[in-house]
Amino acid sequence: MARNKYPEITVEKILDAAERLFLEKGYDNTTIQDIVDELGGLSKGAVYHHFKSKEEIMDAVGDRMFTLNNPFEAVRRRTDLNGLQKLQEAIRLNQSDEARTDMTIQAIPLTRNPRLLVEMIESNRRILTPYYQELLEEGNRDGSLHTEYVKEIAELMPLLTSLWLLPNVFPATREEMKHKFYFLGDMLEKMGVPLMDDSIYALVEDFFDKMPEQENSKTPMQTRGTSD
Repeated sequence: MARNKYPEITVEKILDAAERLFLEKGYDNTTIQDIVDELGGLSKGAVYHHFKSKEEIMDAVGDRMFTLNNPFEAVRRRTDLNGLQKLQEAIRLNQSDEARTDMTIQAIPLTRNPRLLVEMIESNRRILTPYYQELLEEGNRDGSLHTEYVKEIAELMPLLTSLWLLPNVFPATREEMKHKFYFLGDMLEKMGVPLMDDSIYALVEDFFDKMPEQENSKTPMQTRGTSD
């Protein structure tokens, strides 16, 4: 059989092993060799053929977790919810996914890598902005929302959540990040999008409580090496 005849299968195996190890041991405590050992017969070179670093594997794991359990796809065809309720439910589903939120917290230090940060922002803009715009437009049509800024909010939400709320980019304590989120809720409400409710605030506060406090002495874009 030709080597690497089914590369997509190899990639899925690598991501399966990495996701399992990241959730069990943590990203920092998992090495490339640990991932290789989980794969049974696959060499380290084969892993590096598909991914240049452990950071890239983590990035791909996060993307796949979102794709396989996309909260926007879960709500967009529901007929029992209006546009506002779909937006709220998508946020609740996302924040209630413990595996995904755990992985998100573990991935925060990786955003000190400028290339990965830019890729994350671009990916969020490309994938999330259309979902936000679709549901905002639906909310305007059904009367659950009243905003003149559909396109602007759809572009702003992924940018704020993937950049402004990152403590590695804008250093902040847990309490300061919570305060930012309440500011975001107030701002959206004034724009005709009363998105945040008590259940969402509770989930987001719990998420921030799980985040380790950041070392404010580090510069926002400081890079760090990745262990094999």
